[in-house]
Amino acid sequence: MSTAQLYTKCTKVWIPDPDEVWRSAEIIKDYKEGDESLHLKLEDETVYEYPVDLQGKELPLLRNPDILVGENDLTALSYLHEPAVLHNLKVRFLESNHIYTYCGIVLVAINPYEQLPIYEEDVIYAYSGQNMGDMDPHIFAVAEEAYKQMARDEKNQSIIVSGESGAGKTVSAKYAMRFLATVGGSPSETSIEAKVLASSPIMEAFGNAKTTRNDNSSRFGKYIQIGFDKRYHIIGANMRTYLLEKSRVVFQAEDERNYRIFYQLCASVNLPELKDLGLTCAEDFFYTSQGGDTSISGVDDADDFEKTRHAFTLLGVKESHQMTIFRIIAAILHLGNLEIRTEHSNEACTILSEDEHLNNFCSLLGVEYSQMQHWLCHLKLVTTAETYVKNMSWQQVVNTRDALAKHIYAQLFKWIVQHINKALHTTVKQHSFIGVLDIYGFETFEVNSFEQFCINYANEKLQQQFNLHVFKLEQEEYMKEGIPWTLIDFYDNQPCIDLIEAKLGILDLLDEECKVPKGTDQNWVQKLYDRHTGSQHFQKPRMSNTSFIILHFADKVEYESEGFLEKNRDTVYEEQINILRASKYQMVASLFQDEKDAAPTTSIRKGTAKISIRSTRPVIKSANKEHKKTVGHQFRNSLHLLMETLNATTPHYVRCIKPNDEKLSFKFDPKRVVQQLRACGVLETIRISAAGFPSRWSYHDFFNRYRVLMKKRDLFKIDKKQICQTLLEELIKDPDKFQVGRTKIFFRSGQVAYLEKVRAAKLRAAMIMIQKTVRGWLQRVKYKRLRQAAVVIQRYTRGFLARRLAEHLRRTRAAIIFQKQYRMLRIFRAFQGVRSATITIQAFARGMFVRRIYRKILVEHKATILQKYARGWLARTRFHQIRGATIVLQCYYRRMKARQELKALKIEARSAQHLKKLNVGMENKVVQLQRKIDEQNKEYKLLNEQLSALTSAHSSEVEKLKKELMQYQQSHQGDSSQLLSFQEELEHLRLELEKAYGERKIVEDSYIKEKDLLRKRISNLEEENALLKQEKSTYLYQYEDELTQSMIEENSQMKKELEEERSRYQNLVKEYSRLEQSYDNLQDEMVFMKQTAGHRRSPSNQSSLESDSNYPSISTSETGDTEDVIHQVEEIGVEKAAMDMTVFLKLQKRVRELEQERKKLQTQIEKTEQVSKKSQVIEMKSEVTSDHEDFAYNSLKRQELESENKKLKNELNELRKAIADGATQNNSSSDVQDSYNLLLNQLKSANEELEVRKEEVLILRTQIMKADQQKGTKNTVTERVMDFLFPFCCWKFTDCLSDAISALESIPTDASWPNSDKHIGQEDVIEAYQGMCETNRKTEDWGYLNEDGELGLAYQGLKQVARLLEAQLQDQRREHEEEVEALKKQVDAMKEDMEKQQQAFLQTTLQLSPEVQVEFGIQQEITRLTNENLDLKEMLENLESNEMKLKKQLKFYMKKLKESKTTIPTERWQHKGKMQAVVQRKEKDFQGMLEYFKEDEPLLIRNLIIDLKPQAVSASVPCLPAYILYMCIRHADYISDDQKVHSLLTSSINGIKKVLKKHNDDFEITSFWLANTCRLRHCLKQYSGEECFMTQNTPKQNEHCLKNFDLSEYCQVLSHLSIQIYQQLIKVAEGILQPMIASAMLENESIQGLSGVKPMGYRNRSSSMADGDSSYSLDAVIRQLNMFHSIMCDQGLDPQIAQQIFRQLFYMISAVTLNNLLLRKDVCSWSTGMQLRFNINQLEEWLHGKNMQQSGAAQTLEPLIQAAQLLQLKKKTSEDAEAICSLCTSLTTQQIVKILNLYTPTHEFEERVTVAFIRDIQTHLQERNDPPQLLLDFKHMFPVLFPFSPSSITMDSIHLPASLNLEFLRKV
Repeated sequence: MSTAQLYTKCTKVWIPDPDEVWRSAEIIKDYKEGDESLHLKLEDETVYEYPVDLQGKELPLLRNPDILVGENDLTALSYLHEPAVLHNLKVRFLESNHIYTYCGIVLVAINPYEQLPIYEEDVIYAYSGQNMGDMDPHIFAVAEEAYKQMARDEKNQSIIVSGESGAGKTVSAKYAMRFLATVGGSPSETSIEAKVLASSPIMEAFGNAKTTRNDNSSRFGKYIQIGFDKRYHIIGANMRTYLLEKSRVVFQAEDERNYRIFYQLCASVNLPELKDLGLTCAEDFFYTSQGGDTSISGVDDADDFEKTRHAFTLLGVKESHQMTIFRIIAAILHLGNLEIRTEHSNEACTILSEDEHLNNFCSLLGVEYSQMQHWLCHLKLVTTAETYVKNMSWQQVVNTRDALAKHIYAQLFKWIVQHINKALHTTVKQHSFIGVLDIYGFETFEVNSFEQFCINYANEKLQQQFNLHVFKLEQEEYMKEGIPWTLIDFYDNQPCIDLIEAKLGILDLLDEECKVPKGTDQNWVQKLYDRHTGSQHFQKPRMSNTSFIILHFADKVEYESEGFLEKNRDTVYEEQINILRASKYQMVASLFQDEKDAAPTTSIRKGTAKISIRSTRPVIKSANKEHKKTVGHQFRNSLHLLMETLNATTPHYVRCIKPNDEKLSFKFDPKRVVQQLRACGVLETIRISAAGFPSRWSYHDFFNRYRVLMKKRDLFKIDKKQICQTLLEELIKDPDKFQVGRTKIFFRSGQVAYLEKVRAAKLRAAMIMIQKTVRGWLQRVKYKRLRQAAVVIQRYTRGFLARRLAEHLRRTRAAIIFQKQYRMLRIFRAFQGVRSATITIQAFARGMFVRRIYRKILVEHKATILQKYARGWLARTRFHQIRGATIVLQCYYRRMKARQELKALKIEARSAQHLKKLNVGMENKVVQLQRKIDEQNKEYKLLNEQLSALTSAHSSEVEKLKKELMQYQQSHQGDSSQLLSFQEELEHLRLELEKAYGERKIVEDSYIKEKDLLRKRISNLEEENALLKQEKSTYLYQYEDELTQSMIEENSQMKKELEEERSRYQNLVKEYSRLEQSYDNLQDEMVFMKQTAGHRRSPSNQSSLESDSNYPSISTSETGDTEDVIHQVEEIGVEKAAMDMTVFLKLQKRVRELEQERKKLQTQIEKTEQVSKKSQVIEMKSEVTSDHEDFAYNSLKRQELESENKKLKNELNELRKAIADGATQNNSSSDVQDSYNLLLNQLKSANEELEVRKEEVLILRTQIMKADQQKGTKNTVTERVMDFLFPFCCWKFTDCLSDAISALESIPTDASWPNSDKHIGQEDVIEAYQGMCETNRKTEDWGYLNEDGELGLAYQGLKQVARLLEAQLQDQRREHEEEVEALKKQVDAMKEDMEKQQQAFLQTTLQLSPEVQVEFGIQQEITRLTNENLDLKEMLENLESNEMKLKKQLKFYMKKLKESKTTIPTERWQHKGKMQAVVQRKEKDFQGMLEYFKEDEPLLIRNLIIDLKPQAVSASVPCLPAYILYMCIRHADYISDDQKVHSLLTSSINGIKKVLKKHNDDFEITSFWLANTCRLRHCLKQYSGEECFMTQNTPKQNEHCLKNFDLSEYCQVLSHLSIQIYQQLIKVAEGILQPMIASAMLENESIQGLSGVKPMGYRNRSSSMADGDSSYSLDAVIRQLNMFHSIMCDQGLDPQIAQQIFRQLFYMISAVTLNNLLLRKDVCSWSTGMQLRFNINQLEEWLHGKNMQQSGAAQTLEPLIQAAQLLQLKKKTSEDAEAICSLCTSLTTQQIVKILNLYTPTHEFEERVTVAFIRDIQTHLQERNDPPQLLLDFKHMFPVLFPFSPSSITMDSIHLPASLNLEFLRKV
């Protein structure tokens, strides 16, 4: 392509800019050859003419199309140059917030200065197992690539992390190690990562310091090797350090600090253990205060010091060693504060003898004060003739002091690194390793010294290795694809390296100058000028003679020579070192021992800091002392060792970039970034890629992307390679611009941009054509619509005009009529007005005259009235004055009385008012008032009676007086004076009577008033009472509503808690199964280790196949494993096995804890759910008596346990009632919670008590059986009974009697008979005998048995049998009680001894060191396990011997019966030897029971479980093995053989576990046994006899219920097993589906031609790609789901369980798809959203077709549906943002923002999501309280429920196929 074709109008270019480095511009005029300038328009619309150099033809760099901006890989850009790289990084960093970007094999990491949620564990699992180019760039992808190549190629790997200080190197290295520890670590070995992370605070404290660029800068380099074994599990680590900056100990520049440990120690001086160090604040010490401010904002040095100490403890550093380290650090600080005084004109110096700091220095290090004081100021010179001591000048003393401080610190740093490596060391052989190199990047400061020279020298070496590796990979890629190889010219920095390290190079001349007696920095620089002035990489500064310039690959650096020689020599005097070697502290002395010989080799091998002991002056001495290796020489050797290690590994590069110097989050400084890109080699990678073929496309992707450019006839061809090649030959005329490889097409730089331009032009032309046609069609449609509208308008207009004319005519005629009527009305109204006015005037005139006459008469009348009233007023005035005086007198008197009454009324009113306010006792108050009224009525009646009495008395007295008066008058008619007195008295009495009448009236009035007042008060009280009742009812209704609501909420909360509890319980079951699986793996590994040489870890767990059983059993696997461990320990030694034994013990303890917690949680859940059901069952069971009272032990113990359980459940019901009452009364959630907690606590205590009771009963039974075996009296009694009975019995009677004897023998010796303390009479014996023989004699004739008097003989015999047995039982019972007492005493004594031993053990171990404590604990545990195994072996031998004795007895009885000539079938006797009772079988009526012999049980398990294939029973009844097992269990229950039931169920469970372990990846077998396990569990419940499970049973099925045993505990064990199988089934299904999901849901084109492939991002390396085609379609996923569904349906799995399985699988599909969507930029587009929505619709249709809409599987797809809709929605305006926020409710804020940031247009016509729109979305979503998690946990498992599903099949209808080989089973 010519220049004119590229530089056309609208093309964008890059031009240099002093501020932004590069600036974008757009060409506004086509460029032609010969033009002197290029017309450009900048982004701010400014027109700019860019001058063109016609000679050099330097045109501005072209800009990539917008479709290529934001790529994951910089090498995928079409135009590869500096501005393209810088712009791509800026867009990804600022707009998409992506901090990682690939650049070929380099990962560019930009420090965001902000914590991002992209490092969680779910992100680790998302990147694990993925190819490097499949996901977005990430540090985890680099670590995964290294881990994958190590496992596939079996070659060691290295991850090289470099960058400037503050760029995030240490954090990146830490995340890489965390990924490796998570992916490559086993659960028992995660302590390696913890130890590596624990070393970080230590290394930061002793190796990090504040600089001007970083507050926590690492001042050393480190290389951490993480070791792996053959299974690629982490086994250990090792650390090497490089070039510690020792000069920082004694000197810090402005605004810098010393190493952090100094400030941490000074900040913690108040600690009691640090009081003796003599420290104060950091400002008081010279070595910590030179930089100015000693504190850092946001850093707590005291808190960091505690973290450092804690890290020391984790790594096993003793407390004494820690204190010694702190003493050494404090001594260095005191050494810097020495007061040096000059003497004799500065030629000699002294240190005061009372110098406090020197005294502290010597006391802290344990050295002699006088010697150190002397040799700090004097120099020892040794010549051939003599040795003499010389004084030193002040500057020499200061230099000597600083050198000593640096050397002490370096040796301490070296010791710490060695101890960290010791803690990370392992004895297991390392198979491979991955190294993580965290090393300083290229540095250039204003003043560059020896440290910067070494750092830049190391970066030169690393850059050379990097260039060679990149060149090598490019060559391999071209050769693999068959591309002609042409030599690519790349920058080789070997001349610069030779300048530094070659013979007579800078380092050689520096070492040579150090050997010169009076060598100086100036002389050395002069030699450099003379030697290397002609070198192209060396320059002399113009203005300086003490510095030199080196042209490094990154930049020119000017080094100041001052201090080079001193730092290279690292001079420390021998006399001072000898003083330190003589320290009284062993650790201080060991730091400086054997340095002269061991230090050089150690420094090279270990990679630690340089050697510190150097000769003071180059005097003539032996080479062993004087010519030691310099710092530069040591660094060169360690660097060569590092390069050898890196060259022997496959490197992976991480380049950390610092975006700005202000440490602001997401701020991008182009100048600083470009500087670092040039320095770290990223641009060199770009240049190498651009020199070849940087753009690479697969044929499939190229065909899909550029098919629009192909001709129609070419599209039908089959060979896509030929089609693509034909297209390229047509479009690109220059054949050198592209090459066709085997699988890819390679393009030169700029060719993809050209193809995109051609494609866009063709698409634009096609769009114009489409737009033209569509617009024409739209215009024609618009014209037709307008024409039709015009016709309609005209029609309506004409009609409107005609209607308007008619209306006008009508209105005109109406107007004339209106005028006529109006004129007539107006004249009539005028006449009426005149007439009414005349009448009105006449009326007013006549009225005026009449009113005048009336007024005159009225005035005269009023004058008369006034006179009358005036006279009356005068009379009344006089009367009123007289009456007023009288009234005043009355008022004063009445006021006095009223006040008295008022006072009484106030008292009464006050009390009544008080009662009214209190509002208490309203009814009582009314009653009291009523009573008061009654009392006043009574008083009123009494007063009336008194008044009537007084009246009658008064009248009688008056009559009497009248009579007396008459008599007196008659007698004394002349006495007038006495008459007057009587008249006065009579008048007085009359006045009193009137007064009494007045008082009575007053009382009546007051009574009436008070009565009215009381009635009003009563009515008011009644109204208040009614209101109160109404309020009460209202409050009650509200209270009831609130109570109901609270109860509903509490119930929902309790359901939620129950669900969470169930989920936690199932997680525990899952954890238990995982530990069990890990134990099996470790067991296999142990077997493997026995077969191979070398050290391997021992099993880390002990488990038993019978762990689910509640009965004690001896696990042979556990015993065998322990023996293997002991044998292995004996072989390899205790010391080597110590670490693995700790793992073994930890896992064993963890398994026990998990088992206990599992039992507790399951008991709580089951009892909470079914407490009401079980209470009814227990009440029903309590009413039923046992049918077999002869077997007293089992029934008695069971009854005891049931009664205990009944009591506990009664308490549970009472507690529940108490909770309900408390909730109803108080409505307090806290009380309910307290009651619920109390309930849980009581349940826990009841469960623990129940378990203890069971264990006690079983232990006692075992002990008694042991005692019986030792005595052996039982066999003697049995023989005596048989000898006594044989002469009297026929074979039939002997048969029954043998049954009775065998039943008696089967009774445990510790069993107590019912009422055993009473005497057993003959009647009891007969009844017992009859009960024993009842089943065998139902159809027998007793008369036949008693023909010859045999019944009487049998009766006598049985009497003797009963006596013997009872005597024996009484003796054994008595002996048993004595033995139990003795055992209890023995146990108490052993407990006391154990406590004493534990105390002594604790006292002993506490005095030991942590390492010795661990070893001692391991030895103790090994001894304990050995003793336990020996005890178990002895118990097993006793059981075997007992079994042999019983077999011999059985043979003896058989022989004796044969000798007595009785014809007893052998099979019958063998059967009875193993069965407790024989059930007669009906020949023609199958009872649904299967009988088998005990010795056939292994064969049954093998044929029915272990060797059974699901296809063998596919044609029979579903879940046939479960039904067969239940029929066998039912028969064992029918004969009441608990041992047989226990053995069969335990063997079945173990067999199922064995099958599942063997076929742990077979979905069909796992599903088959899940169905059978659930069906067996359902059968045990359906036929348990409990009414709640028998509601759907038929009468025939009820006959098949269990009669004797309660197997609810085994139902629980089967429930646990079902959960484990369910989880394994989910794991198998997920393992099959997970590799298909991302490809089928996101990558495969379900809708053909919809997704236009975007230009490729990361160029997948060959090492990253898996072999073969791994793409899947959605049809493959649906086919797999159909297969799962058909398998589960065919095997009879419950539909509810199948729905839960598919719900879990659909959740996993949704989570994996969404996680891939969130981590892949290439699939976040509109077309992907359309494809994804189509795929989801297909899955929903599949659910609908399988009738699983109610399973909840469709709801799990909701986040994925919303993500697909989010990709398809508009993303421009604020309304769009609101729509997105309202729609995406199932997505978190981070997920929405992440998808918007990742959204990438596949066509240049689409628009990107703007940053402003994303900010708008974040503003709308601020109110959400979403979790901070970005990805979905695809490993989350919903809690599973196994609902009860009864079967309609009866046991007697089941047929046994012959293919099962179960002929030994006999139908009963």
